[in-house]
Amino acid sequence: MFYQTEAKPQSWRAVAVFEDRPDCLIFLGRSSTQVRAGVSTAFFEVLDEDERDSVRAVRLERWQGAADSGRWMQQTTLTIPSLVKVAQSA
Repeated sequence: MFYQTEAKPQSWRAVAVFEDRPDCLIFLGRSSTQVRAGVSTAFFEVLDEDERDSVRAVRLERWQGAADSGRWMQQTTLTIPSLVKVAQSA
């Protein structure tokens, strides 16, 4: 049997934390730099207005362990993106 695996797994992610519903994956990438660069745009593409209003935090997490056995570890909390910042960077 042959198991296909990625040469370089996606090991960083940004997750929106809500007060009243389960967490939501916003962005997945290979490095913290890649996730930080893409999280603002993804925040407005993935979440609708009601969801964005109820986000309490955005966590930056890193995969700890082997590809098939490990867990996500929080590294830091990111600033919740605002539409003004996204418009300025475009």
